[in-house]
Amino acid sequence: MQKFIEKYFENDILQIEMLMEDYNNYIQTIIRNYNIDFDEEDLEEIVLDVYLTLWNNQNKLIRNAEMSPYIAGVTKNLIKKKIRTNKKLDNIEDYGEKLVDLSNIELTISFNEESRFLKKQIDKLKEEDKDIFIAYYYDEKSIKEIAVMYNISESKVKSKLFRTRKKLKKILKEGGYSCDR
Repeated sequence: MQKFIEKYFENDILQIEMLMEDYNNYIQTIIRNYNIDFDEEDLEEIVLDVYLTLWNNQNKLIRNAEMSPYIAGVTKNLIKKKIRTNKKLDNIEDYGEKLVDLSNIELTISFNEESRFLKKQIDKLKEEDKDIFIAYYYDEKSIKEIAVMYNISESKVKSKLFRTRKKLKKILKEGGYSCDR
C-alpha cells in the first residue's frame, strides 16, 4: 500500500511517532540488507538519524510523493556515512578520532599530549594541505567533495592526503609517538 508523505503531517508538523510505527521495521531491513555487521548501537543511531533528517527537512518534503523511497534514500545515505565514519575510526593515522580508555589515566595523558602535538604539526602544514586533511578526516568530506571544493582532481586530493599522512607519521615517530594504533 502506498503511503504518501501528506499522511504524516498534522497541522503542518511532521508526526514522527506515526512514521516510527509505520517505518521502523522497513528502515532496519534496509540496514540489515547491507550485510554490514553494525552493532546494536550503530543500528539504533542510523534509525534515529533517519527520523532526525526527516524532521530537519520536513519543509522540503513533497507531500504528494511516496514516503518509502524517500526513507530508503535517507537510510542508504546514512549507512554510507556510518561506514565511512567507522572506517576512519579504524584508520591508524586518524589519531584525533580515537577513543581513550579513561580508566588508564597515564594512557589518557599520553593521548592528550599526542593529540596536542599532532594538532601543532597539522597547523604547520601548507594551508591547502592542512585544509584538505581537516576536510577529509575531521569534517568527513569525501574525496570527490574536496576535489570540487579546491577545483583539483580526485587523484590529486588522494595524493595530498597520502603525502600529508606520511609526513605526519614521520613527524610523530621523530617526536617519540607510536604510529601503530
